[in-house]
Amino acid sequence: MARTKEFSREEALEKALPVFWSKGYSATSLKDLETATGVNKSGLYSEFHDKEDLFLESLKHYFANRPNRALLLREPFGWKNLEDYMKAAAPSAKGTRGCFAVNTLRELGGLSDEAVELIEAHRARLRKLYAQNIAAEKTRLSPEAIADLYLTFYYGLQAEQNLEQSRTSFNRRVDDFIAALKTL
Repeated sequence: MARTKEFSREEALEKALPVFWSKGYSATSLKDLETATGVNKSGLYSEFHDKEDLFLESLKHYFANRPNRALLLREPFGWKNLEDYMKAAAPSAKGTRGCFAVNTLRELGGLSDEAVELIEAHRARLRKLYAQNIAAEKTRLSPEAIADLYLTFYYGLQAEQNLEQSRTSFNRRVDDFIAALKTL
């Protein structure tokens, strides 16, 4: 008789995600995932093919469930959306630092092609939303050029969250950056 599954896929992803986020793909062991999810190896492998599949599904789950993205879709488009989006990603006490996608870039060479494609597609979607908001403002440079600057700054700021920094310092740097962008 087949055993019934005693966990939800969504719950397993919610619990595995912070482990991959903080430790990275390579340093996360199956034991780490079992401990975090409360599901044993055979249970995890009945839902996910292997650790890589669980990682890929965690990435997809992260990209699909980012509430901050809605900030970039608010009308009217413009600088305020970009500022609010960046500030919403400020340091928190949740135990994870920075952005899962940005942290994953540290391991890019060791990830599967599918993982790299997911990250690149996410980056392209963000860049498009940034440019859409910038296009609503009067600028001397193209919205795409400024979106590239924004993206680079955002990724750097997210990577730096792996170091200790205060929310006040983070927000001050965001304010200064947005003010600088407005001059372009």
